Amino acid sequence: MATNRETLTAPEQLPTGALHRLPSARLNKPSGRPDTVAVGVIVWLASELMFFGALFAAYFWTRSITNEAAAPGQPTMWDTNSAHLDVTFAAINTAILVLSSVTCQLAANAAEAGRVTNFSLNPLKWGMREGFIITAFLGSVFVAGQVWEYFTLFNEGFVISTNQYWSLFFLATGFHGLHVLGGVVAFWFVLARSYMTRTHTHEQTVGAHVVSYYWHFVDVIWILLFGVLYFLR
Repeated sequence: MATNRETLTAPEQLPTGALHRLPSARLNKPSGRPDTVAVGVIVWLASELMFFGALFAAYFWTRSITNEAAAPGQPTMWDTNSAHLDVTFAAINTAILVLSSVTCQLAANAAEAGRVTNFSLNPLKWGMREGFIITAFLGSVFVAGQVWEYFTLFNEGFVISTNQYWSLFFLATGFHGLHVLGGVVAFWFVLARSYMTRTHTHEQTVGAHVVSYYWHFVDVIWILLFGVLYFLR
């Protein structure tokens, strides 16, 4: 397995079962220009940032309006409803998602080094597959935790149509949960691709990196949501 991403070349002999020789453009990093896939993903994430920014703006605007409408000396809608959130459970779920960002970056670093697989008790020596499998597992645990929280709130009678507070809570956390689920699917796509190919290419390294960009973005958005939804009354 090659470890230098700048010096990979297509093999002279075709691997058994191969239909054609891998072109060098897929093996090597293009010189003098950034990867178009990475640039495209960064631009797309910028649009996603604006989407979540709109959700935050709606949350703060609605909170301001409802707080002003509350009678003097009486608890606001935000005070009354946010008291039903399980902050401890959400904090544990947040810690799981933050930890997944660490394992994701370890996997991306392994992909850059050409280390596709390497099971080790030392996480710093993991291969890309080990890192992404652990990350996908942690992301799935986070989604399962969010679903559990939803069912707990549903049993208490709180749904998206209850009032403005719960509408914004379920919209913000629901859209974020869908993004996390999409990230988990992307990890399995990258993993499946690594199992289907005989040579780890620069193209696969870029795929691992752009998925890590997306996952770090999702983690940062959740940290902001966690602070706003669970602590800002």
